[in-house]
Amino acid sequence: MRESRRQLTLFISDQNGMIEKIRAAFNPEQFNLIPAHITLCREDEIEPLEKVLKNLGSIILPGPLRIEFGPVERFEDGKGVLLPGLIGNPGFDDLRKAVLTGIIDIPRNHRPHITLMHPRNSCCTDEIFRQIRVVALPIVLNFDTVSLIEQEQWGPWKVVEHFPICRPWT
Repeated sequence: MRESRRQLTLFISDQNGMIEKIRAAFNPEQFNLIPAHITLCREDEIEPLEKVLKNLGSIILPGPLRIEFGPVERFEDGKGVLLPGLIGNPGFDDLRKAVLTGIIDIPRNHRPHITLMHPRNSCCTDEIFRQIRVVALPIVLNFDTVSLIEQEQWGPWKVVEHFPICRPWT
């Protein structure tokens, strides 16, 4: 039995009001486990963790990471709903490569997305999807911090450490 999991995450700090309302209404279990986010690197990618943390500490982008999104989509046989990053978010791919330098030469393709309804603990219906589809969700989000998070025994995720990834605004 797995005791804990760790991941690198981009938490949504701006424009998340409607995203969190959808999550709270249609996926309260996931809403209570973790705030809205984009997973940057999954647990199987971030070993050895010491090297990943060293890489993170050396990253300084000229400005916040910008991710553009498309319309909501259903996935996992229609049970889940996500807000997909557009194909071709090079900043996201470049950040993953920088974090995984010296660990994974060619990181797997990982399309950024925000899960609105996780199929593990919710089930989207056609009516729910119609309701979500008409909500004005953000089409661009900016991120200036990567968070190392940890989950123990399938409980709520907790932040272990934050890593600023860009120069502060001047």
